[in-house]
Amino acid sequence: MITRRQLGLGAATAAIMGAAQAAHAQNAPQDPPMGRPQGVPPSRDPAAVAFYNGFNDQLARLPEIEQPDVRVFYEMNGWTPVWTAPRLQALRSAASKAERHGLAQYDFFDFDGLAANRGMAEMLTTAAALRYARVLSEGRIRPETVEDLWEMRKNRIDLPLGLYQALNRDLVSWYEGLAPTDIGYNNLSAGYVRYRRMIREDGGWPTFSIGANIEPGDVDRRIPTLIRRLVAEGDLPAAEGARLLGLADNYYGPELQEAVRSFQVRHGLVVDARIGSGTQQSLSASAEDRARQIALNLERRRWLARDVEPERIEVNTAAAIMVYWKDGRPVHSNRVVVGSAANQTPSLEKPFASVVANPPWYVPAGIARNEILPRGPGYLAANDMYVSNGTVIQRAGPHSALGYVKFELRDSYAIFLHDTPSKAAFNLAYRHRSHGCVRVQDAVDFARLLLSPDPQKLAEFDTAQETRRTTRVTTGREIGVRLLYWTAFVDGQGRVAFREDVYNRDEKLAEALGIAVSLPRAVQDGRVDTNDVGP
Repeated sequence: MITRRQLGLGAATAAIMGAAQAAHAQNAPQDPPMGRPQGVPPSRDPAAVAFYNGFNDQLARLPEIEQPDVRVFYEMNGWTPVWTAPRLQALRSAASKAERHGLAQYDFFDFDGLAANRGMAEMLTTAAALRYARVLSEGRIRPETVEDLWEMRKNRIDLPLGLYQALNRDLVSWYEGLAPTDIGYNNLSAGYVRYRRMIREDGGWPTFSIGANIEPGDVDRRIPTLIRRLVAEGDLPAAEGARLLGLADNYYGPELQEAVRSFQVRHGLVVDARIGSGTQQSLSASAEDRARQIALNLERRRWLARDVEPERIEVNTAAAIMVYWKDGRPVHSNRVVVGSAANQTPSLEKPFASVVANPPWYVPAGIARNEILPRGPGYLAANDMYVSNGTVIQRAGPHSALGYVKFELRDSYAIFLHDTPSKAAFNLAYRHRSHGCVRVQDAVDFARLLLSPDPQKLAEFDTAQETRRTTRVTTGREIGVRLLYWTAFVDGQGRVAFREDVYNRDEKLAEALGIAVSLPRAVQDGRVDTNDVGP
């Protein structure tokens, strides 16, 4: 039996070359022709004429959704075949890099299988080439199908034109430029390759069994597994791991505790070196599941437009972290509190151009009806609230759920960034506790940072804070805000960091992609403040 590897390029090339000769493709027109030509194609080569005459019949055999792009592509190419041996080799080279993107090459290309379908080889190759290009440039799944509210700028590419041009320039480079090229995507892509290599070469890591807590200084039979687990991802140096394993004492000592702290930081857990329920849940995840989680997040990044604003605010709602970018560089970061699992912060991309010092809170009807009005007039009075025309309003001041500053987003479905009097939640690892808005740590200082380019506006804001008057201060420019959901990303030390799937969006995306994944559930730290009813 001839295997796929043994069959090699030759048979596939022969199948495609049966429909086109190399000389014809090398003489393809440099600019797309205007409209469909009449009669026969420019080349009188019998194979080209046969392809032209059978074009519509072959096109009808492709999935309907793919037919328009394939038709446009061949219109640009004068309705003649294009896949010569050199071009097919370049396509193979481009497809061989699929793993870097968390994709499987054979999901798109079965080059050897073309040999069994000589009549359709040309058309099938083009369809596969465009299909792979679309996944790299736009993703496999429409984000609206896996998230309740997703309103961000999508990436859009003229793929038929791009493929047409790339065939006469550099096909491999064109494919390499379709996926995101920013450092975040590239680093996460490299992390995925490392995890897949770890799985292939080492079988991943041993399974850590969930059981009783392991406290510093304990002796526990799971310590050897813990050591190997921490070495696998780089939280513990391999040499140190080998030394500890050699001791064979099952002792949870200082060196291992430091490695656990590293693991806890990377997973957004309480950093205390205690191996409690949350840390054990994260330790129990398999290497295969973590690799697939990285692949899911590479898919999310491919959805997004590549031209991001050099000044912007990005909130990772999975990690509850905010980063402020200025001149294309991250210059400031804060912890934030984001929506709970029941009140998820959506994926949005909106600008804002003003801050409100000492804002009153116009309570949304649902919160008022379910959480405030049932507590009676005494609760309203104690929290500086009153009812006006059926709306519950909280006065500005120290009790205001919006704190001392609000960052207004335009057309944002009542989702915005703001200060909060509930400062204690910023110290927690699990910060999914709001009704959907984003509470910003040190929000007043952050507002001052945004206003600092204009001393007059900064002085206006500072005066408002001193007098406690409600004042809207424009920034003098629009600043983009992106609310993102990334459960796998690369931290400042170049390590892959993970967050648990609080909103179950990984689970939904994996199901849509047909990927089997079993991820640990997040474990809350700290008590839920039942008096915290802020947005």
